[in-house]
Amino acid sequence: QVQLVESGGGLVQAGGSLRLSCAYSGRTFSSYAMGWFRQAPGKEREFVAAISYSGRNTKSADSMKERFTISRDNAKNTVYLQMNSLRPEDTAVYYCARGRGPTYTESLTTYNYWGQGTQVTVSS
Repeated sequence: QVQLVESGGGLVQAGGSLRLSCAYSGRTFSSYAMGWFRQAPGKEREFVAAISYSGRNTKSADSMKERFTISRDNAKNTVYLQMNSLRPEDTAVYYCARGRGPTYTESLTTYNYWGQGTQVTVSS
């Protein structure tokens, strides 16, 4: 049984930082790509960042790549999202997800396990 549990969300002022964590339990964490997505009220879920099984390859959405960094610790079965210079438009529920294989993608359909999400609210 695969479970993903996000933490680290909260309320922060514009310009601040947050570090999200996603704790994974289940089949071998180090064999799968991981991703972060977000969904704001009234909007579709969108890609934020992804990382390959080894952590050697990462990708962030163009609008966030200068501010958001994804990383993973395979020894701790955890993936992280460091978010800096937060803006009010970053307000959303942030979800982590496990890929179907070792290579990351930006497509939601290639992720088959999802966490419950953690709320991030950025005040102006």
